[in-house]
Amino acid sequence: MSNEIRLAFAHPSERAEATASSDTSRKPLDRISLRDHVVDVEIGAFQTERGTTQRICFNVVVEVLPVSAAVEDDVDRILSYDKVTDAIAHELAAERLNLLETLAARVADRVLLEPQAQRVFVRIEKLDRGPGALGVEIVRSRTTHLVPVEEVQEEEVLQPRVVFLSNAARASQNLNGWIDQLLASEIPLIFCVDAPDMDVVQTGQTMTQRRVDLLALEQNAWMLAAQDNRCVVVDTRTELDWAMKNGQTCVWAPSKIVLDAVEGPLGPPSDTLALALWFAQEMQASEFLAIGADTAQVSQPDFAVKGIEITQKML
Repeated sequence: MSNEIRLAFAHPSERAEATASSDTSRKPLDRISLRDHVVDVEIGAFQTERGTTQRICFNVVVEVLPVSAAVEDDVDRILSYDKVTDAIAHELAAERLNLLETLAARVADRVLLEPQAQRVFVRIEKLDRGPGALGVEIVRSRTTHLVPVEEVQEEEVLQPRVVFLSNAARASQNLNGWIDQLLASEIPLIFCVDAPDMDVVQTGQTMTQRRVDLLALEQNAWMLAAQDNRCVVVDTRTELDWAMKNGQTCVWAPSKIVLDAVEGPLGPPSDTLALALWFAQEMQASEFLAIGADTAQVSQPDFAVKGIEITQKML
């Protein structure tokens, strides 16, 4: 194992020591460290991480200027460990965050507000998201620097089966049986839902109406999740990818992906079947199944040309 690889997985204190300045004319920096500081906190971008706490482990190393005179055992003359734990507590209390990267950067910035602090290494790990610790490590200093980003190997693209449920299908007594049948296949499963059977508020403005229509769809997504606890509402591509790899049945909440898309659907969200077909194309779906809806009524490009098999089941 190369030294660089070993240091990548070593404690931040080892990295701090190994990357210390080799300029002998400069006074060496002292280091203080906080190890294995575990806090229960609500954090995460996935829907399953909302409304619950998980254990987060902090390891922090701060390089500090040596005190010029004798410390004389006076805590007021050093950068106290409490300053590090206070920085963590302050950022955790400020707002709910989605990303460990954001939290790490904010903790580092707050630590660097201390006059003695010159450089800080922050490692944060989630302890409850899998069999191992999932985390991020960053380095920040008083001087601006760039951290090279390694290329990530492309992973195999999973092609899900996207299933559109009309309101009649969602209300059918056969719904759970259909889900049972669909889950019998090993193909990842994502549900799209119809708009509610009620009058949606009309704003009279295209952009605001788009958001209102998307929120109406998301109401029905949550209704489906309430009907069958195997269905989990998701709204990001990252969570969809994770769910497909881990056998989770998803119900698509469309707002974020639609609003973030560079080339979004041509029609309004109220054209729900066309929106679901667009989503199937975005997900590179292997199959699109419409239950209780006629796909022939949709004026869309030939999705079959793009490798999507389109089928329908009329009630």
